[in-house]
Amino acid sequence: MRKEIVEGINAARAERRAVVTVTELGSGAQRLVAESDIGADPLADIIEKAFRSGKSGMAVTASGEAFINVYLPPARIVLIGAVHISQALAPMARLAGYDVEIIDPRTAFATPERFVGIDLSAEWPDKILKERPLDAYTAIALITHDPKIDDGPLIEALNAGCFYIGALGSRKTHARRIERMKEAGFTDAMLARIDAPIGADIGAATPGEIAVAIMAAIIEAFRKRKMFAARRGEQPAS
Repeated sequence: MRKEIVEGINAARAERRAVVTVTELGSGAQRLVAESDIGADPLADIIEKAFRSGKSGMAVTASGEAFINVYLPPARIVLIGAVHISQALAPMARLAGYDVEIIDPRTAFATPERFVGIDLSAEWPDKILKERPLDAYTAIALITHDPKIDDGPLIEALNAGCFYIGALGSRKTHARRIERMKEAGFTDAMLARIDAPIGADIGAATPGEIAVAIMAAIIEAFRKRKMFAARRGEQPAS
């Protein structure tokens, strides 16, 4: 593998960007394709399918066989709120293979004793998200029930195109949230990406059940790669 391709892969990893390498078996020619540049590549359809599946493999093209090697950032979940739901959800997410981070400025809730072994920040989200920005391979769950804490990360998530954005609260609470987001300049199409009431519709009632519902919705969003539609400004497929 050429030095510039290795450097490109390493840079993409550091910046949490997805790339593939395309190796033409007949000629040995190799190139690096960033997710944002799919449309300009002659194998655009094949490469997009590889990004969606996250799997490397052989592809038969008009010019012969090619090997597509996929490099995806590790999916992560950011929970805004160190609440009972988060206590149940964080270990589930780790078991499912997701990186997990919890942010809550309320020091009475965000204590290491309540979240043993979990990446926990007892800071305001805007500070932490400047250090570790949201991106298309991040899911965010807003579960403090406090607009002063939740609204900032929600704006960041909508702008970043997070693959899942969920928000706790009743339909009345969500209607008020939508009005605030419209005042912030977001369109109806963008706001339709917010999953509220949060999680899969399984009739969840307890914190543990709500955590299961949220985890199910996050897995569905990631495996169906709804971030692709979000980046193009489309409604994700149901």
